[in-house]
Amino acid sequence: MNDSTTTPTDVDVIVVGAGVTGLYAVHRLRGLGLRVRGFERGDDVGGVWYWNRYPGARCDVESVDYSYSFDEELQQEWDWSEKYATQPEIIRYLGHVADRFDLRGAYSFATSVRSAELDEETLTWTVRTDRGETVTARFCVFAVGCLSATHRPDIPGAGEFAGVTHHTGAWPHGGVDLTGLRVGVIGTGSSGIQAVPLLAEQAAHLTVFQRSANYSVPAGNRPLDEETRAAQKSGYAERRRLARLSGGGSPHQAHPSGTFEVSEEERRAAFEERWRLGGVLYS
Repeated sequence: MNDSTTTPTDVDVIVVGAGVTGLYAVHRLRGLGLRVRGFERGDDVGGVWYWNRYPGARCDVESVDYSYSFDEELQQEWDWSEKYATQPEIIRYLGHVADRFDLRGAYSFATSVRSAELDEETLTWTVRTDRGETVTARFCVFAVGCLSATHRPDIPGAGEFAGVTHHTGAWPHGGVDLTGLRVGVIGTGSSGIQAVPLLAEQAAHLTVFQRSANYSVPAGNRPLDEETRAAQKSGYAERRRLARLSGGGSPHQAHPSGTFEVSEEERRAAFEERWRLGGVLYS
């Protein structure tokens, strides 16, 4: 799609990342007739879900809402097994989407982008990878998210620890056998809260180190039966409409009044309803 006023490039768009956003970007841009090239650090699609494979990893948004809305056939053919999907199920879903729309072919996997420079005179991007490849493009889409990079705190003496260490954001794909071991978990954010109960089932002894205690609302997770799935699929249009009107991509709306602007009876009823919804919907 180059014209006489633009500098010729290898492709029209470079997409960095093959997670939820990156996959959709490739599909959408291809549909516009653009030449697209993708780069992904992992060996396959999945983005944050490719890296975060720790025991208990699970979506905190209802599965039915944590899905693409751009294709009605895709919505109707995919069946979620639980209200809140686990990491393996989300990876299967993203792999299904990649196969269904032939998205993997656009990507170079196991490839990291080392630099991306914009020539402001020609408005041309030059991207260089760790494999020594240089690619030019008119546009770059950095679909890298914010949860795929691991953060290891600078704890004095940590480098002297003689045991094995693992990070939830870079969990070994083959899993970790903790049977009979003494295990320490540092942190009780979302990942820590999800991982600790399952790690405790294996470890001989587990100690949790936390700086600040979190309050975790029960998710209310449950298996989805055929009746529930059928109702969700028949109501997708309205569910998506309400989700777009919300602040967090969920069809559930926040209470219109402040906590102490209503009577105790109305306040308790609102709390009970959100407790029934569970998880992040308690807000």
